Amino acid sequence: MKAVLVAGEPSGDRLGAALIDGLRRLSPDLDLSGVGGAAMAEAGMPSLFPMERLSVMGLTEVLPRLPELFRLRDRVVEHVVATEPDVLVTIDSPDFGLRVAARAAARAPATTRVHYVAPSVWAWRPERAERMARTVDHVLALLPFEPPYMERAGVASTFVGHPVATMPLSTRDGALAWRQEAGIEGRTVLVLPGSRRGEVARLAPVFGAALERLPDDVRIVVPTVAPVEDAVRAATRGWKGRPLVVSGDRAKRHAFAAADAALAASGTVSLELAANGVPMVIAYDMSWLTWQIVSRMVKVDTATLVNLVTGRNTVPEFLGPACRPGPIGEALNRLLVVPSERERQLAAMDACMEALGRGGEAPGLRAAHATLAAVEAKRSA
Repeated sequence: MKAVLVAGEPSGDRLGAALIDGLRRLSPDLDLSGVGGAAMAEAGMPSLFPMERLSVMGLTEVLPRLPELFRLRDRVVEHVVATEPDVLVTIDSPDFGLRVAARAAARAPATTRVHYVAPSVWAWRPERAERMARTVDHVLALLPFEPPYMERAGVASTFVGHPVATMPLSTRDGALAWRQEAGIEGRTVLVLPGSRRGEVARLAPVFGAALERLPDDVRIVVPTVAPVEDAVRAATRGWKGRPLVVSGDRAKRHAFAAADAALAASGTVSLELAANGVPMVIAYDMSWLTWQIVSRMVKVDTATLVNLVTGRNTVPEFLGPACRPGPIGEALNRLLVVPSERERQLAAMDACMEALGRGGEAPGLRAAHATLAAVEAKRSA
């Protein structure tokens, strides 16, 4: 089988690598090409150009790059037309990937077009599903409640599981050894103020003030990523509890396993905390104007994925005007001192991980099965 895969950012690169492994298991004669990063290259797919050339965020950053992005889009489309693959899989990054798929639909109609990661039409902008139905043949969804939204819009969709459900976790012994190595005694609270500089700048002062409500013996650990590590260190320098800033996959994995509770910015990190069984409080803020726009567009009453997957608002969240130190600190403190608060969240986290595919077939292999089925369905149509 011949396949072209297109990813535009690190998260898509990881999904793509797992999909490649699954496709090779099911189709050993796989002929691969496309656009990807280090993970997909290690899985055996050469990239037409460095994936980093597509990693642009924000209107002011995108506009100057538009001519180059259009050229890269056309280059991928020409590659699809020239190679005539059985399947084109665009992975996340819909602004780029779906434009490639739309042009490929017109010029290489026999190629099955699959998009990996459903848009969050259940939360806002539901019209995206209808537009996608005109562009792709099948959507691979990470969340179990997403396929019905896509199918109602006229595009086939399969839930393939979320990679967080099979992510590697630290062992109890590994977490204990890390605590000793870091000189941590007693209770530990993780604080995660975001992975972008703007998030850190906005949330760190609120989070730091919220921590003043915690007992003095609680140790604060702040896992972060390299691009914002300097900003996080500067923003947390005045926090109570001698905050320990850590970076790197090993330290993060052990810190998550060793934590008693967490305060985190809204995002997929809530699923990582759930996978590790860490009770949490979620908070997020934005500019007044952005909040006015977003709050009117959003169709759900929670932004936390654990709550959305389980259908129960078990994880407390403080968004927009509610993102204030006092209530956040009180909710975080309750997780440390009220056993029933922890138990309710732990039960919800178990249910969430089960729903996302924990203990089942690996998401990459499930995605590969669904991709091959989509190819066969198009051939038979």
